[in-house]
Amino acid sequence: MTAPGEQPERAVRSYVITKGRARPSRNTINVDTLLVAADPGRPLPVTASREETALVRMCARLLSLAEAAAHLSLPVSLVKVVASDLVDSGHLAARSGIPEAAGPDTQLLQEVLDGLRRLR
Repeated sequence: MTAPGEQPERAVRSYVITKGRARPSRNTINVDTLLVAADPGRPLPVTASREETALVRMCARLLSLAEAAAHLSLPVSLVKVVASDLVDSGHLAARSGIPEAAGPDTQLLQEVLDGLRRLR
């Protein structure tokens, strides 16, 4: 029996959910990666786990990997492996943070800072 606020012990071990793997097939998925169902109408195979089904269902709306792990009450590392498999199978699309090229131009920011300092 569990105390209030505690999670019950999982009947299925993590390595069973990830099919024995500890690492995802792609290294582009991080805790801040946004996940979304690639084709919400596309059914999962009948062999899909409860975790895969739940992840695809909750990703009908854009959701970060960290948020998905929290909703599933699973470790982020485990959800990373499951999400990676679903991206590989085309059921999820992963959107990473802002690309480096889309970030602010540091030279322009420095020129603005220098101009503001000259106004003193």
